Amino acid sequence: FQSRAITLSAGISTLAVSVFYLIPQMVGAGALIKPLLGFDHWQGVLIVGAVVVLIVVTAGMVSTTYVQFLKGSLLVVFTAVLTVMILNRGLTTRPDSESFRPPRVSAEFAAGLKPTAMELGMATANLLPAEGPWKDKPYLRLSDPQTGMITIWRQVPVQFGRVRYWETQTVAVTSKGQTFVNGLPKGDKPVEFYLHPVGHLASLPDGRSSTGPLNPLSFFSMFEASEIVVWNHEQISDSDGGKTTIYYPQPTAGSTLLQPGGSPTFKGLRGDDWLAKLNFLSLMLALFGGTASLPHILIRYYTVKDQAAARKSTVVGIASIGFFYVLTFYLGLGAMVSGSLDVTNSNMSAPLLARSFNELIFAVISAIAFTTVLGTVSGLIVAASGAVVHDLMVSAGRFQLSDHQKVRVGRVTAMLVGVIAIVLGILFEKMNVSFLVGWAFSVAASANLPSLVMLLFWKGTTKQGIAAGILVGMVASLAWILLSGDTYTDVYKLPAADAMVPFSQPGIVTIPLGFLTVWMVSLLSPKPKDEA
Repeated sequence: FQSRAITLSAGISTLAVSVFYLIPQMVGAGALIKPLLGFDHWQGVLIVGAVVVLIVVTAGMVSTTYVQFLKGSLLVVFTAVLTVMILNRGLTTRPDSESFRPPRVSAEFAAGLKPTAMELGMATANLLPAEGPWKDKPYLRLSDPQTGMITIWRQVPVQFGRVRYWETQTVAVTSKGQTFVNGLPKGDKPVEFYLHPVGHLASLPDGRSSTGPLNPLSFFSMFEASEIVVWNHEQISDSDGGKTTIYYPQPTAGSTLLQPGGSPTFKGLRGDDWLAKLNFLSLMLALFGGTASLPHILIRYYTVKDQAAARKSTVVGIASIGFFYVLTFYLGLGAMVSGSLDVTNSNMSAPLLARSFNELIFAVISAIAFTTVLGTVSGLIVAASGAVVHDLMVSAGRFQLSDHQKVRVGRVTAMLVGVIAIVLGILFEKMNVSFLVGWAFSVAASANLPSLVMLLFWKGTTKQGIAAGILVGMVASLAWILLSGDTYTDVYKLPAADAMVPFSQPGIVTIPLGFLTVWMVSLLSPKPKDEA
């Protein structure tokens, strides 16, 4: 099986998966650096990319092994510590955050009636007419003649044909490029006029304001019986080219959030759109199948001394990862009610949750998050450079390279891959990291998983089948992603309706396609005994 076709295919897929999985790591790095150091997203990506490339070029596999071990241990330990702190704090309707300010909410009104400014607690404000793009929208706009501040309220149905109006937060950019935050020019007013942190409980069972410490099970039951204020956003374009992004609260039952489809990201699960359900199933399939196919995970086995050590490290690794995944439930739910979330960025939940406790735990979690990015990115770059040197150049290309030349080529490849990752991380800034990770797992599962499984469990697998399965799975998954609605919206800046594929996550189509390709090509190609 050590043929040119297999090594060429494996090398290309390793390089492709590594580069694609680098994108969410770089996006996460930019999201982390921005609030910590005040740098722009592109500057954060550039700094992280440069640091990782320097680590890989100067120390190679040794550095990535130590970084991976360090970040893995710290991640599990301090996630457990943070979970204990969440349970000890319990749930409260008044988050202990200096900068948190709950949105104002009106009394109940009949659905057909519009409240006056005074009824919304803004006696000096004037109600602006609902015209142009604001017509037929569930918003009320009020202008304060004393400060010039424009406040927008969103209508939220309650029950029995009645509604409440909730105060929103806004970022408006005029056609001339001037930015207004919550109705006031950005940078011209004190910090309280900027976007406020969000995430809090609207109510607890029995009218309580706080629960006190909770155990791991009562935390879920209490969350389920509460009402949580989550946030969404909508963008409205004016006729003159200006755009207003409205971040609005949505009071939601905790039981709804704990059920599949409770998150706005997967709200299509509860509707009649079968494509939305397929998209979710496709993501889950990729996350389950892609883990075994990620190159920076597979190269970890190169660092163990024997088979016994490999088995032991596998058991310890799986147990640690499983324990960490359980803890993320508490981190996610705790962040939703911490009063510290950034309404514009969904990639900073854990550090901001830590910040709601104290600056020390915030610094520790941020450092661990940074180390995690360094460890993952360095492992991916090592895998990519190794694939280029050993699979593409030496095995497939038959280049005669000395050990010194291999190291030199590997270092150059590491720098090139790092530059590509930096550029892609900047371009994909606005995309959610979880979606990018799902895509990377889809490519890995589509390209590598079918060949790995078929080689282990079907004796009829041939080298031609493996090569074809890798290439078809990789090309099909990459093409699907590049033609998806999410890529059209967030990368190409085109309407999602123009996308050429019906949903964004490709795994449910491309993974079976990879298995089918391996099977069919293996049946049609000569068996190993015939080749002998």
